[in-house]
Amino acid sequence: MALRLLAVLIALAIVWSVPQLARWRDDRWFRGWVNRLGDTSGPGRVAVILLVPVLATAIFATLLASLPFFDLAWLIFSIAVLVYALGPREIETDIDAILRAPDTLRRDEAMLGLRHNEEALTWFAPALVEAAFYGALRRRFGVLLWFLLLGPAGGLGYRLAQILGRNASLALDSATRIAAQRVADALDWIPSHLMVFAMALVSDFDAVIGAWKHWHHTSGSPRSRLDPDFLGAVARAGVDADVEAGDGYVQDVSDPVAELEDARRVIRRVLVVWLAVVAVIVLAAWVA
Repeated sequence: MALRLLAVLIALAIVWSVPQLARWRDDRWFRGWVNRLGDTSGPGRVAVILLVPVLATAIFATLLASLPFFDLAWLIFSIAVLVYALGPREIETDIDAILRAPDTLRRDEAMLGLRHNEEALTWFAPALVEAAFYGALRRRFGVLLWFLLLGPAGGLGYRLAQILGRNASLALDSATRIAAQRVADALDWIPSHLMVFAMALVSDFDAVIGAWKHWHHTSGSPRSRLDPDFLGAVARAGVDADVEAGDGYVQDVSDPVAELEDARRVIRRVLVVWLAVVAVIVLAAWVA
């Protein structure tokens, strides 16, 4: 776990300091692999598409870790996988592009980068907050969680599952698309809950937990369905509570700029909480 934490810290430092690396995140090889399996469909096609690159990554990482004195090689490989799997752009980059846009046209163009689905994103505070947190989940926190749990194979597998399940430009039949979306939702379920609990610590606890409970009581979504749909409602409640409490220069929850700025702060605080918890786990393992 210590090496995984070190890989996370180095990878985050790299993607923050060298944003041009976003151009390196080319998924054309994965699209080609998906198209090669066009004669299959449904859950079986999804399993083959995802398991082959994930297992190849896991085997290579295991070989590196098992060789004498090859911890450094495993670390370098893990950092490379993380840098590739994070993104495709840092969430703060897209938020800042919106906040710093000099005019409405540039702002609307910047908002295209923050979309988390195929629906158009409007200049409306709740929609922007939701998009920011879903973006943070799928660009950063989901990758980090599955990397910390399963190593490079977990981080890469999460990224590929999100591309397969949420990219409408992929030529998938309906059965394959539905199965891929279910896999992507299931992989989002744990990290989205961990984001909620971290938000409760760094934002308004009562507002966050209250919104989480209210969503589960009123959404009608069965407990057996693993999806992250609650995250948007919880994020709005937490950010609204922060803005109303004066965590910024205005207290107007209808102001998209104020809401986005607070969303950016909360996302960074959630990351700090996650890294602190992992660091405590590493220290506890050393002491034990």
